[in-house]
Amino acid sequence: MFTGLVQAIGRIRSLRRGESGAEIAIETPFDGLSIGESVAVEGVCLTVIGIAGRSFRTQATVETLERTTLGRLAVGSGVNLERALSLSDRLGGHIVTGHVDGVGKIKASEPVGDDAVRLTFGFPSELAVFFARKGSVAVDGISLTVNGVGPAHFDVVLIPHTQMVTTLGGKHPGDQVNLEVDVVARYVLRSLELRPGVQSGVTMELLERGGYE
Repeated sequence: MFTGLVQAIGRIRSLRRGESGAEIAIETPFDGLSIGESVAVEGVCLTVIGIAGRSFRTQATVETLERTTLGRLAVGSGVNLERALSLSDRLGGHIVTGHVDGVGKIKASEPVGDDAVRLTFGFPSELAVFFARKGSVAVDGISLTVNGVGPAHFDVVLIPHTQMVTTLGGKHPGDQVNLEVDVVARYVLRSLELRPGVQSGVTMELLERGGYE
């Protein structure tokens, strides 16, 4: 479990692909990592399998590589890192599981005021029901507030701090990102689908309205 508050930007040191997936070594400023603990890498929950100096090794399956942006990373790529949440931590972002729901794409980037930036993301159509204005979303593991939403896109506004301490500050239109929808929205949808007489395919309009009349 994570909060979506990125703790550091790591760097891909090596990436070895095989039939079952890939073994990835990541440079990190973290101290005290342990074998078996979970780290969110670009929003993907991965397990530490080895530690050497300031780097840790992890593995990603073929499915993970195909369903997230991890399969498009190269040696030298920067990645957002967050260690798993402990029960004594403050939940400053929102509940993030590290289970990516789909890959989105940056459609537009424009300045807002003197130093903020508005990013617009396209997303897979099956995720449309989970986005609502002022709701939460994890983009490459970053907890963000949805500023606006349309049938196939949503936008967020990045403050300077977010631009500086995450990889989003260096991304451009056309770049792909990992998306994880709000886990609360997921269970709200499931609850609505299980109500007697309610069929699947709940629309975003119904969720924003607060349910069925």
